[in-house]
Amino acid sequence: MGVAVILSAFIYAGAFDLGRYVDAVPTIWRLACDAMPPDFSRWHAWGRPLLETLSMSVAGTVAGALVALPLAALAARNFVHTPFIGEPVRLFLNVLRSIPGLIWGVIFVAAVGFGPLPGILALATHTTGMLGKFFAETIEHVETGPGDALRAHGVSRLGVLRFSILPQVLPRLVDVSVYRWEHNLRAATTLGAVGAGGLGLEIVTAFHLFEYREASALILVLLALVTLINVVGATVRRRFLGSVAG
Repeated sequence: MGVAVILSAFIYAGAFDLGRYVDAVPTIWRLACDAMPPDFSRWHAWGRPLLETLSMSVAGTVAGALVALPLAALAARNFVHTPFIGEPVRLFLNVLRSIPGLIWGVIFVAAVGFGPLPGILALATHTTGMLGKFFAETIEHVETGPGDALRAHGVSRLGVLRFSILPQVLPRLVDVSVYRWEHNLRAATTLGAVGAGGLGLEIVTAFHLFEYREASALILVLLALVTLINVVGATVRRRFLGSVAG
């Protein structure tokens, strides 16, 4: 049954229509030739878009994580046992992550105008939905013994969260948040297509003007930035997890 569904999806999308692939390789090769060598002549104008993309990814990730943590605690079934609280929160998080970040970008551009601010709001909103789910599932898998012991001594629910749950899940929460930051850096680029600024807007503009050499240079700059963020993220994970283990 599963194989039939998968094959049906490929067939419906035209993946087995070989005629559609005839011009694909020559077209890609022609675009690649037109984009070489990369044109870095306008590098001095890319500083601000680069900072906008980086600021969107950082601010959107931090804001989303800060909002996601309390919502995740309310959504975790082992922390809040009242369905009238947990179910609406889980539904709310599902709505936030079900709407693509690009759509959130369109909404916030219409609401607050162009620039990096709607990008931050879009990334923060979608990040809240995604991290809220991951955080809640992580909280649901904690060891319940320490929390039960604290409750037996009259510690409040917030105290259990602070002294029992968070110490167990914090390394995992940081790990997921850093990974989400890496994802948001890429997502911030696509938001430029809807007016959120950053490198994405520069790349889209270059393609619209048929400046393929400049577009390829901008893509290389983006790849370098993503690689740098990956290295920073790996360092943060290693140092944080090492300090926790120590």
